[in-house]
Amino acid sequence: MQFLPGDARARNSSFMDRMYWNHKAQGRAVRLARAADALGPRLSGRRVAAEAIGTLLEAVLEPGDCVCLEGNNQKQADFLAKALVKVDPQRVHGLHMVQSVLALPEHLDVFENGVAARLDFSFSGPQGGRLAQLVAAGRLEIGAIHTYLELFARYFVDLTPKVALVAAHAADEHGNLYTGPNTEDTPAIVEATTFSGGIVIAQVNEIVDSRSTGLPRIDIPADWVSFVVKAPRPNFIEPLFTRDPAQISEIQVLMAMMAIKGIYAEYGVQRLNHGIGFDTAAIELLLPTYGESLGLKGKICRHWALNPHPALIPAIEAGWVESIHSFGSELGMEDYIRARSDVFFTGPDGSLRSNRAFSQAAGHYACDLFIGSTLQMDLDGNSSTATLGRIAGFGGAPNMGADARGRRHASDAWLQAGREARAGRVGAAGTPRGQKLVVQMVETFREHMQPAFVERLDAWTLQEQAGMPLPPIMIYGDDVTHVLTEEGIANLLLCRSDEERAQAIRGVAGYTAIGLGRDRRLVENLRDRGVIRRPQDLGIDPRQATRNLLAARSMRELAQASGGLYRPPRRFRNW
Repeated sequence: MQFLPGDARARNSSFMDRMYWNHKAQGRAVRLARAADALGPRLSGRRVAAEAIGTLLEAVLEPGDCVCLEGNNQKQADFLAKALVKVDPQRVHGLHMVQSVLALPEHLDVFENGVAARLDFSFSGPQGGRLAQLVAAGRLEIGAIHTYLELFARYFVDLTPKVALVAAHAADEHGNLYTGPNTEDTPAIVEATTFSGGIVIAQVNEIVDSRSTGLPRIDIPADWVSFVVKAPRPNFIEPLFTRDPAQISEIQVLMAMMAIKGIYAEYGVQRLNHGIGFDTAAIELLLPTYGESLGLKGKICRHWALNPHPALIPAIEAGWVESIHSFGSELGMEDYIRARSDVFFTGPDGSLRSNRAFSQAAGHYACDLFIGSTLQMDLDGNSSTATLGRIAGFGGAPNMGADARGRRHASDAWLQAGREARAGRVGAAGTPRGQKLVVQMVETFREHMQPAFVERLDAWTLQEQAGMPLPPIMIYGDDVTHVLTEEGIANLLLCRSDEERAQAIRGVAGYTAIGLGRDRRLVENLRDRGVIRRPQDLGIDPRQATRNLLAARSMRELAQASGGLYRPPRRFRNW
């Protein structure tokens, strides 16, 4: 190639000649060749014999690789997780694990045996206590605790997996994958890995012959998948959002009544997301009863970003719900979803197509309200589920429970919240815009009589102990618009100073030390202004907050409400 004198390209031509732009493709080819050599006859096309999975992992993995092991809220690539624990640490070590959820013991076993060293994740759930111990012992380095959408975004930027270990319901002989109702994180993981020179290994429950049976639909095309292995048993799925109505208390019924009348009705909330828990399950079960008595049908709760909660069955059957887009599915809801395809996003075969990344985007930008619970809240309204001795992570709450500053479309609820937040303000703070409603719904004392309201979040101590750059706060106080407890509702949008916010929070903190420290005169002034509202201020008689208001009071009644289409998992059956 000829360049004109002085052309910068001439000065850099020798460098350009030495550049090679296909390292990723070449690296993938080398790994695939190693796998083929190591597996021999145990590899047929893309299909790998189950007993050879350890050989495959040791052939394609290299020390220090960035690896995504699919651990979702519900679906787990558990066969591959067990296999990863058993690889030889002399050959495979120092892996950088990137995965949304740590749900299984194996997810941390790989750090104890030296196979993995660094972790970027979103939620640790049942492994939160053990995770904290490993961090304290120096056996594991945390890169960051993310919200789901944030972690998925980094898969496409600076945390791109070199090897992805995923789970699907079925594959055909070509390697096409059907991910089933619990698609969840799989598309985001596979696309990031495949299109950046990575290796994708999928465990499946069954392999079908496309000439006779065929897949219900193709969720992941075969040329995105490197290897497929039929696991000895179906992958584990956790019915994470299923709640037994029999365990809903009358305090939770009272709080649900206040949520419906004092927030949903007043703002006309039609697009929303519910966090996990009995508090929100109570709201769902009150819609066809208490909500109906208030004449709210068609005025609130029409469009949802939500897993297919069994607790929503009575509201769906009563005609309250128009659409639900789901992060994942719930065990036992498959036939009900298929029979209610007008409500759920389903394929031609009738099965649900969930997608955590898209549903997180919908929850952030398309929903007007997020309501969820927390373990601790301070006087600034900051909340966290990270407590001493436990690093639980956040899941989707920081994304769902954050005001979408990039949003530009309007809705009545969004505009009303924005007006309340900006009334009387000038300059940039007073520029007209809407605001997302973010409600923290907590009982003043949680289990073992631990107060939900504290002077200082444990997150600050965890930051110091783990050497984190920031305290692991789940939802920042300036995003929280309402605090709802059994004592009433504090509307933080109407507060005009930090002191007012603190007193509003104290005003609904009950008999906790935070609540007892309130300035009674200031709290009563806030109540006069409507910043704080007690049940009686809303026209709610706490004596009427009984379980009789629930549209279903047991799992059996939920199944009956579905016309027998909902089949609760065995552990929820008591009949």
